[in-house]
Amino acid sequence: MTIYSRFEIGDMVIQYMPDDRQHMGMRIVPLADENRINGGKKFAVENLVQLHARGDKLPNGYGNGHTLATSASTDGMLFQRHEKQGDTIVTVLADENGRTVYHRVTARAGAKAVRVSAVFENRSDKDVTLDLLSSLNIGGITPFADGDAHGDLILHRARSMWSAEGRLQSESIENAMLERSWTGHALRICKFGQIGSMPVRDWFPFAAIEDRRNDVTWAMQLACPSSWQMEIRRKDDCLSMMASLPDEDYGHWAKTVRPGEKFETPEAYLTVGRGGVDVVSQRLLTLHRENMTRGDAELPVLFNEYCTTWGNPTHENLKRITECLRGRGIDFLVIDAGWYGTPEQGWSNCGGDWLPNETIFPYGLKGTADMIREAGMIPGLWFEAETCASQSAIRKREEYLLTRYGNVIDTDNRCFLDMRKEETHAYLDERVAGLLRKCGFGYIKIDYNDTIGVGCDDPDSPGEGLRQNMQGTLRFFRHLREAVPELYIENCASGGHRLEPSLMGVSDMASFSDAHECAEIPIIAAQLHRLILPAQSQIWAVLRAEDSLRRVNYSLINTFLGVMCLSGDVCGLSDAQWDKVNEGITFYREVSAIIRDGVSVFHGDVSESWRHPEGWQAVVRTAGDEILAVIHTFGGEHPDEIRVPAEADRILRVMCSEDNRVTLDGEWLRVQLKAPFEAVAVHLKQEKQ
Repeated sequence: MTIYSRFEIGDMVIQYMPDDRQHMGMRIVPLADENRINGGKKFAVENLVQLHARGDKLPNGYGNGHTLATSASTDGMLFQRHEKQGDTIVTVLADENGRTVYHRVTARAGAKAVRVSAVFENRSDKDVTLDLLSSLNIGGITPFADGDAHGDLILHRARSMWSAEGRLQSESIENAMLERSWTGHALRICKFGQIGSMPVRDWFPFAAIEDRRNDVTWAMQLACPSSWQMEIRRKDDCLSMMASLPDEDYGHWAKTVRPGEKFETPEAYLTVGRGGVDVVSQRLLTLHRENMTRGDAELPVLFNEYCTTWGNPTHENLKRITECLRGRGIDFLVIDAGWYGTPEQGWSNCGGDWLPNETIFPYGLKGTADMIREAGMIPGLWFEAETCASQSAIRKREEYLLTRYGNVIDTDNRCFLDMRKEETHAYLDERVAGLLRKCGFGYIKIDYNDTIGVGCDDPDSPGEGLRQNMQGTLRFFRHLREAVPELYIENCASGGHRLEPSLMGVSDMASFSDAHECAEIPIIAAQLHRLILPAQSQIWAVLRAEDSLRRVNYSLINTFLGVMCLSGDVCGLSDAQWDKVNEGITFYREVSAIIRDGVSVFHGDVSESWRHPEGWQAVVRTAGDEILAVIHTFGGEHPDEIRVPAEADRILRVMCSEDNRVTLDGEWLRVQLKAPFEAVAVHLKQEKQ
């Protein structure tokens, strides 16, 4: 296969490959493995960008109805030129009608992953309606095998359900029905995605293909807060990977681009490397780190009162909580749902107006916030700003609300504000940003507890209406930081339904899940290490007065897999329980830089059931010369001792509840396991070079 040009980016190399018709494909491989490529291998070059324009011929190979890629529109896009613009490689494609695409690959020097997107420009004299435009499309997987690499390729994806986020699903290419046909005529497609305004519902926008024989894994992620799709395709010996907005068939997305106009796709993230999906997924997270607004800040300790008052955050309740937490090293005290409404109307029916309940806050919300600050903590406040409930005043003003086919989108007790409108942003600036400023809040938890569905009324399509609305949400997040300087923003959507890169990029952290007191918390938290940064993964530790010290220890060590968020019966804890909490906060402070900056490796044997977990797991996270090992047992059987690799020569601190024996044996950490549902955390250091 002829290589037109190649670019070295960090330890990767991107190769651009034309065919005899000037289609231009892209392949990415580890730089160290470039010389292992089978240079004589032939495969059909898929264009850098896949698109379908309304009215064009549809794909052959039985693809019609399954995909809009590989269409006549794509076939007409021919290579024009390469441009190097700073850190960006721009490849220009165009057809004879003036439809032009600028394919962009951007990376900083030494990058471990690249950002890929496309800009469509209509340089014709007629409207063009796009039914598909890809952010990313790469081919040539796998270039190391002589044939179709049967038995060697694994497709990795990440599932997500409410309170069960991030389950890695791995299956052979053959089991995914991506084995090539005997002639190479039939198009094989594995297509998956998410429809609606909860972009991490059912699937994360993530996929990886692993070549086990050659130890090379390709991985991609899409930064998109609305509907999206991914496709793994095959006709011949090689696979292609595509990430995009949903097409018209799948997500009712279409966009009309008028003469002279442009349209840009969401960013996709792409990487390749050795070590399997667990290692290569960490490479994608380097781009998440670039997105962080406080990348070098110390990780905070939070207290959220939701699992303490369960929606009854009165001034008196918060006064009692504040006094219990005074001087205990808590950075933020967050007031969750229930602070608004009236005595006559319950808070669950009043969301959207965001008027404090004066009965439960007799000194005003500012008086309560001032009380929290006086105790040395930064006050935070919960909102579900993009929705409104059935009895709110804003619900009656339908000009503010999203509609579909002319009807207000209503999901029982939630309607959705139209985030495309300036009037909506002005309203939210008054009711949300204005209240935060007035009362002196330094933290906001933005929750989101239902989904718009396939889309909303828009001249182009419901899917395009949804896309624009969610871009309005990103704009709202950005405005909050401008309107309230130093504000910390938490991204929550019934826990973890919005854990995708674009929303994570405008937030300081996210609620990892709505798993508040569940035994599976450490399993979920560990799985998310492949998909979001632990430094942005806020994990519940709900403490109960009746908890044993083993349970308190388990809950606290869970948070070492991310950002510590305490809740529960803090005013009823015994001295012994508080001693354990203080130990946990001290340990967390000592290892927070490892949580923030490290790279994770996974060990263990966990049952398929998370609700009734059995077995054990260990996450070993390394940053420089320091290591944090977080070990959990579950139900069922587990070994009396585990051994995990750890390149360290000194144990700095151990936290446990059962007086577990912890030793170093050469390059191995050995940890004694004594009981079900126990946790052990070990802080280690490598001092000998």
